[in-house]
Amino acid sequence: MSVVAEIPAPAARAPVAKNSSFYLAMRILPPEQREAMYAVYAFCRAVDDIADDGGPRAGRLAMLDQWRADIARLHDGGPTELTQELARPLARFGMRQQDFLDVIDGMEMDVRREMRGPSWETFELYCDRVASAVGRLSVKIFGVEDDKGILLSHHLGRALQMTNVLRDLDEDAELGRLYLPAEALASAGIEEKDIGKVLAHARLRDACMVVANRAGGHFTEADAVMVGCSKESVRSPRIMASVYRALLDKLVARGWKPPRQKVRPSKLQFLSAVARYGIV
Repeated sequence: MSVVAEIPAPAARAPVAKNSSFYLAMRILPPEQREAMYAVYAFCRAVDDIADDGGPRAGRLAMLDQWRADIARLHDGGPTELTQELARPLARFGMRQQDFLDVIDGMEMDVRREMRGPSWETFELYCDRVASAVGRLSVKIFGVEDDKGILLSHHLGRALQMTNVLRDLDEDAELGRLYLPAEALASAGIEEKDIGKVLAHARLRDACMVVANRAGGHFTEADAVMVGCSKESVRSPRIMASVYRALLDKLVARGWKPPRQKVRPSKLQFLSAVARYGIV
């Protein structure tokens, strides 16, 4: 695919897996907020699928450009087939165009294969685009006031994304990606460039713990922000933070020595978090 007219449109309404962490955390929301979050989720899934697709790079970049154009048209009052599910949430909650574009820009970083031992600066930019920008869209729907919402998105988005990076090392390697920052690898004495050799390195744990400690700091900062927010507006973020902080702790306890057993969020932990934070 080389021209926009030949791009097959990704489904704008991606299904929400009912056993996913996202579904369980958003299910507690009032209907209008819940449906708005599902529409944002569908957008994120659609552009993420483009990034992870094994097709020609030029075609995938063109598909992301189509999303950019359609998001611009949506904010000008002209939803398209791709963005029609976002029209009502946008009118109701006023999500910013730039945050949608930031998410797309993050996916482009994956398409262009920029994430192979990136610098901390590039890694932070990636986390901001693919995670904190999603948070900035979400807090508008949750009703968190702007300043606190932006700060919460900054910290919780990074905490969740860094936890995902540590969880998905092997899956990402299969896609030719290594998100661990170059500085974290260097501090552990890992000079290998081959992803397989990095993930088999005896000091991989040291590099992973640099990221884990930073993620832990972001969880702590996010908790401090949420203390100052209304309980109703941060119910879903608190559930996600609680479950993923427990997931990070499980990853640290497991370690990163191969073969790495898959670690997943506990459904019991979700139920406990819902019981604690889901009712105001």
